[in-house]
Amino acid sequence: MGERWRHTAAAVLTAALLAWGLGPGGTSATAAVACPSGVESDFNGDGIRDTAISDPEASDQGVPRAGAVHVVYGGGKGTLTLVQSMPDVPGVPESGDRYGYALAIYDADLDGCSDLVVGNPFEDIGTEADSGSVHVFYGSPSGLNAGGRAAKEFYQGSGKPLGGSAEAGDWVGYALAAGKTSTGTPYLIIGVPGESIGTVEDAGGFCYVHGTGQTVVCVNQDTETGGAVPGVAEQDDRLGSSIAATPTHFAVGGPGEAIGSTTFAGMVNLFSHTLSSGRPKPLTGLSQDTDGVTGGTEVDDQFGAALAMVPYRPPGATSTTESLLAVGVPGEDLSTTVDAGAVLIFRITAAGTVTETAWADQNTTDVEGEAEAGDFFGQRLAAVNTSPNTTSTATTTRLAIGVPGEESSEEHADKGGVQIVPMVGAPGASDVWIDPGYGVPSEPAPRMFTGLSLSALSTQLYVGVSYGPAGGHAVYAFPWTVASGEAPIRTWKPGEGGIPAGDVAFGAAVG
Repeated sequence: MGERWRHTAAAVLTAALLAWGLGPGGTSATAAVACPSGVESDFNGDGIRDTAISDPEASDQGVPRAGAVHVVYGGGKGTLTLVQSMPDVPGVPESGDRYGYALAIYDADLDGCSDLVVGNPFEDIGTEADSGSVHVFYGSPSGLNAGGRAAKEFYQGSGKPLGGSAEAGDWVGYALAAGKTSTGTPYLIIGVPGESIGTVEDAGGFCYVHGTGQTVVCVNQDTETGGAVPGVAEQDDRLGSSIAATPTHFAVGGPGEAIGSTTFAGMVNLFSHTLSSGRPKPLTGLSQDTDGVTGGTEVDDQFGAALAMVPYRPPGATSTTESLLAVGVPGEDLSTTVDAGAVLIFRITAAGTVTETAWADQNTTDVEGEAEAGDFFGQRLAAVNTSPNTTSTATTTRLAIGVPGEESSEEHADKGGVQIVPMVGAPGASDVWIDPGYGVPSEPAPRMFTGLSLSALSTQLYVGVSYGPAGGHAVYAFPWTVASGEAPIRTWKPGEGGIPAGDVAFGAAVG
């Protein structure tokens, strides 16, 4: 393909594009028009939360699994579908692109409107299959990509935004995290888990994009970044498969990390947003071989396959400078129960000291359910601190744990479910369980894998049900105060509310 091919909007399409909420773009960014609201996930600045929902398996102009992202503006103000066959969306649809595999939302240019980040890890760059790319669509009072600033594309290559070389299987954009640091600086962290370091295949890494000027630095385990990054780049480490962040810290998972001779045991690297020589400062590495961490390293534990992080204020503190980190270990064996899964919670101080505070599995005291082989408890995580500027409690810090292999009977194998636990105190003290037919308003069926799509907002938990019977495909919003089996407060489904009918994996990622 050579240089990235882009569509050019013909003048006759301009009016239609504006009607769709997708501006003509392609021009230099004009002075930002401040959005008035400051509400999270508000792309048009009207003070009402908007929602982005991906279907990475959708066809685009007949191209299978090209992918699509559906944007629903709050307050009944319309919808927008982003696909690569549209003008001003970089690239072209290709089979297996899976556009929208990952999503993130932040205010990249600090104009007050939220901006949408779309991960496209299986995008071909030139002849390099599945090298990957990331698109940033800017919000404005007219909606996404309609304020005169063209979408920004991040991908690898000499002289390109991420530098380096585009290589087959890099998977740029497989995982994303974005937000603002404690000093108000916008950041975007892009996982590149298939990156090869020299001759070491699939060692992985990540790129850190910071400031309104979007300065990029890329990091791997052979990088000196204000100190040595813990670990050594090894084949199949897959560093960058998972990412989580708060305003003070961020964590990057390498679930394929070998600990000694134990393959795919997994590891998590912790960093500060504080830059040293232009790079984020590494703090420490965590694995189940680390002193004070529960459990032992086992083959295929995949420690760090999922991460979630929230700000934490301990009792007596007058500011919020610490973080709580949840680490999913979906391949954890509990005695003879293979791949039951577990989650560990850590406290990270401002100085980078790390202490384990809790372990959770479905055999933990008072936690609802029972650990079974193949549950994969902890395969996905989402977390919230609903009151980050007060002392953190079990009520304000909540963790949603995906259990996609859960089954209620042989008839409903891999129906899946979601366990919600406190991040402060005993996990079983106030845990909640929801699954299809019990809170999730969809008939239970085999291979629904509920819990594979989780996303957190300050007041809501999004649960995407993308598999199983097509009629059950939807995204459900639950309050973080939901009780076991309680119904959602809102539902998005294909064919309703302006969302196009027909889907393949609607809700695979939500922002």
